[in-house]
Amino acid sequence: MTKIRKAPSLTGLVTSLALVVTSFVSYADSQPPEMLSPVHGIAMHGEVKYPSDFDHFDYVNPAAPKGGHLKLSAVANGFDSFNPFVVRGVAAAGISTYVYDTLMVASDDEPFSAYGLIAESLEVPADRSYVIFNLREEARFQDGEPITAEDVAFSFRILTTEGHPFYRNYYSDIQSVSVEDDHRVRFDFGETENRELPLIIGQMPILPEHYWQDREFEGNGLNVPVGSGPYRIASFDAGRALTFERVPDYWAVELPVRKGRFNFNKITYEYYSDDTVALESFKAGNFDFRQETSAKNWATAYTGKPFDNGSITKAAIEHHRPTGMQGFIFNTRNAVFKDPKVREALAYGFDYEWANQNLFYGQYSRTDSFFENSELAANGLPSGRTLEILEPFRSKLSPDVFNKVYTPPDTGKSRSMRDNLKQALKLLSEAGYGIQGGKMVHKETGKPLTFEILLAQKSFERVVLPFTQNLKKLGIDVTVRLVDTSQYIRRVRSFDFDMITQVLPQSDSPGNEQRDYWHSVNVAVEGSRNTIGVNDPVVDELIDRVIQAPDRDELVHRVRALDHVLLHGHYVIPHWHLSKDRVAYWNHLDRPGVTPKSGIDLNNWWVGR
Repeated sequence: MTKIRKAPSLTGLVTSLALVVTSFVSYADSQPPEMLSPVHGIAMHGEVKYPSDFDHFDYVNPAAPKGGHLKLSAVANGFDSFNPFVVRGVAAAGISTYVYDTLMVASDDEPFSAYGLIAESLEVPADRSYVIFNLREEARFQDGEPITAEDVAFSFRILTTEGHPFYRNYYSDIQSVSVEDDHRVRFDFGETENRELPLIIGQMPILPEHYWQDREFEGNGLNVPVGSGPYRIASFDAGRALTFERVPDYWAVELPVRKGRFNFNKITYEYYSDDTVALESFKAGNFDFRQETSAKNWATAYTGKPFDNGSITKAAIEHHRPTGMQGFIFNTRNAVFKDPKVREALAYGFDYEWANQNLFYGQYSRTDSFFENSELAANGLPSGRTLEILEPFRSKLSPDVFNKVYTPPDTGKSRSMRDNLKQALKLLSEAGYGIQGGKMVHKETGKPLTFEILLAQKSFERVVLPFTQNLKKLGIDVTVRLVDTSQYIRRVRSFDFDMITQVLPQSDSPGNEQRDYWHSVNVAVEGSRNTIGVNDPVVDELIDRVIQAPDRDELVHRVRALDHVLLHGHYVIPHWHLSKDRVAYWNHLDRPGVTPKSGIDLNNWWVGR
C-alpha cells in the first residue's frame, strides 16, 4: 500500500485546486525497482548531441573571464513581486533566469535535448512511462541548505496548485511523484504516450521547501527569495531598479552545462516607462546592451559619435529558431468576434505591405504560420501524412482547410486595399452584416460592429491607426485605448479586451505548452495563455496528438496539421517576422564566436575589453 505524504501547511493551499492536480507525493513502496542505466542527458527524439564526458556546450567560451557589471534596461512601469511563478503581481526582470536552477538544462543547438544540472543523471524506460532523477549531493540553495528530493516534490506540488495555471497544464499528465531517498525522486505518468514529460519536468524550477514553509506563495511580494541559481538579489529600488550579484561559491559553476555562462559579477536592470527614453539612455552609456524591436529605430536612430568611433557595435545576428506568430489577436469569447467570417473579413483591413514599406523600411517578411521560420509550418494544401492526420476531422472542419491555401490578405501588385475592402464587405454580408446609415450593423439585431484595440506601447499606434482608418471605410468604428503596463497585464490576464497585439512564441519542439495556448480547458482560466479563447474539440485532439508524437517526423506532420486548423480558424491577423536578432552593445562586451540555432544569449557573454 502506497503511503500518501501529507502536504505541509501553506497559506492559500486550497482543496479544490489540489483536486485539479491528480498527482500526489509519496514514499516509494517495497516493490523491487526496474533496473535502468542512468544517463546524463535525454533527447525528445533520437540521441543527444553531447556525450557523457562533454566539457561545455559548443556555443560558449569555457575560458570566458568572470567579472564586470552588466547594465540592462527594462521598459515597463515597474515591478511589485519577486515571484515569477504566480499570476499575482508583476515580477521583476531576470528572477527566474538568475535566481533559480532547474533539474536539467536544454542545449541551444538541438531541437530539444536536456542535460543534468541539479540532477546528475536520470533513468527513463523505453516507453517513457516514468522518470527517476538522481540529484547531485553537492547541489545547494543559496543559504547553504542541500537540495533534496523533498524540495523537488514540494516544487511540483506548489507550482501545480498555487502557481500560474501554466504549470497545471504543462504537468497535467504527471500521475504521481515518489520520494525514494534524499537524492532520488520518481515521476510516474500513467496512461499516456507523452514522450516530452521527462524533459519538461527537467525544466521545473526547484524551490526550497524550508523557505516557503511559513510564507504565502502568492503574496510574498518584494521579500527577497532564496534560490539555487548563479545569482541572488543584491539590492533593489522598488519598481525602479534591481541588481543581481553572482554567488561567489555557486555550487554548479564548473559543471559542463554552466561552464562559460553567467560571467558577470553583477547585473542591474533599470526600469524605463518609455522606450524612446531608454534608447537615448543606452546611447548615452547608461546601460550596455539593447535588443531592438523597432524597425524605424534600427534604420534611423542608431547613429552618432559612439557608433562612428566604434564604441557601440550594431549587429543583425541571424538565428534559426521558430518565430511563432505576432498579430492582432481576437478575443473570441466576445460576441463581436464569435463568427470566423467576421474575423476573416477584418483581416482585409490591415495593409501589411504599406506598413512594411512606410513604417518598417522593408525589413520584415509576412507571417503566415503559427510556427513561422521552421519546418513545422504548414505550407500549401495538406498532403501526405499531414492530410491523413486531418482526414478523420473533415466533417468538423471548414472545407477551406482542405481546399484553400491559407494566405494573409495582401496589397501586392495585383490587389489594392480597395479590392480587399470589397472582399471584406462580401464576407461581412455572408456573416449577416450590412451598411445602415453609414454604419456596419448586424441585419437581424441592428447591433453595430464596433470594438476596442488595447495597447500598452504608444509606438504601436502608427500600425494600429491606419488599420482602424481602413475599417472605418466599411462603417466599422474601432477605438484604440492605450494603458500602462500594469493595467494592460491585468486586463489581458482576465481577458478584459476585444483585440490586442501579441506575440505567440514557439519552440522547435512543440509539446505540452500547446495546451496552454489553444486547449478548451483554459478558455476560462484567468492568466492562461489561451488569450484568444480557442474552444475547438478538433484543436484539443490535435494538441494531444502533438504531445504524443512518437518521433520527429510524426511531430512535424502533427504540428503542421494543427497549424492548418488554427490558420483557417482566423484567430489572428498575422503581422510580420524577422530571422535576425537586432542588437547593439558597448564595446567592452564580448561574445562567443559561435551563435547557436536559437540565436543570441547574453548569458554567454562577458566583459572582454
